[in-house]
Amino acid sequence: MGDLNRLVRGGRGMSLAPNYVILILLLIFSIGPLAIMAFNSLKSRTEIGDNPLGLPRGLVWSNYSRAWDVGNFSTTMVNSGLLVAGTVIGVLLLGGMAAYSLAKLDLPGAGALMLFLLVVSSLPIHLFLVPLFVLWRELGLLNSFHGLILIYIALNAPLAIFLLRSYMVQLPRDFEDAARVDGAGEWQIFAKIVVPLSWPGFLTVGLVVALSVWNEFLLATVFLQDESKFTVVTSYQNFATRFSRDWSLTSAASVMMIVPIIVIFLIFQRRFIEGMTQGGMKG
Repeated sequence: MGDLNRLVRGGRGMSLAPNYVILILLLIFSIGPLAIMAFNSLKSRTEIGDNPLGLPRGLVWSNYSRAWDVGNFSTTMVNSGLLVAGTVIGVLLLGGMAAYSLAKLDLPGAGALMLFLLVVSSLPIHLFLVPLFVLWRELGLLNSFHGLILIYIALNAPLAIFLLRSYMVQLPRDFEDAARVDGAGEWQIFAKIVVPLSWPGFLTVGLVVALSVWNEFLLATVFLQDESKFTVVTSYQNFATRFSRDWSLTSAASVMMIVPIIVIFLIFQRRFIEGMTQGGMKG
């Protein structure tokens, strides 16, 4: 019997070996570029030319302070933070209310509306860039944070509504029915019952939207022309000259840019994965 168990465990280990090989390759593929970027951020400009993929021979920590000053990160990070905060709040508030209406109020045509939102969210923004620019210029919304936040909310709301609705559909109606019997209105039910129960879904949407806005480049460069309002992504332009780019400073800037996102994700990763899996299983 013992020999049989050892044989079964050995066969199971052999059957899982290809999975581990694939996972290790995927890990190297994912972590490798980040590690090279971190190494290059601690090299001099000359050393990157001589040794772009290896470990640094000496740690040049001054790259980070120089990149912070050259990229004007003290301004661009604050600007990106304002855009992220405004967009996340707007998307969660408007998207949450819309998702609650579609999931719990039995509105006629809710399925067709969800299909419309999915189709709209798949269209590239380039199709609307010129007319949107003209409209924003006429409305006086160019070169303003609130004008760009409105665009970001419109772009991210369809996906947010889809994810939040998928999460809210699986919530039991017993609590809502009991609250209605006690005289609670729809807003009270939404704010005091549905939102707390759907918190992992809201957290997931918030992280996805924040990452999208933090990394967005095209709209930020088109609709924000004042240098004092540039976002963190546009800081990369400051490391390029007409004929070359300082890759040591660019790598240091990249590390500073992605570290906040990685830290936030690591802190909330359990809730994030829970929201993605539960929101995607039903809908």
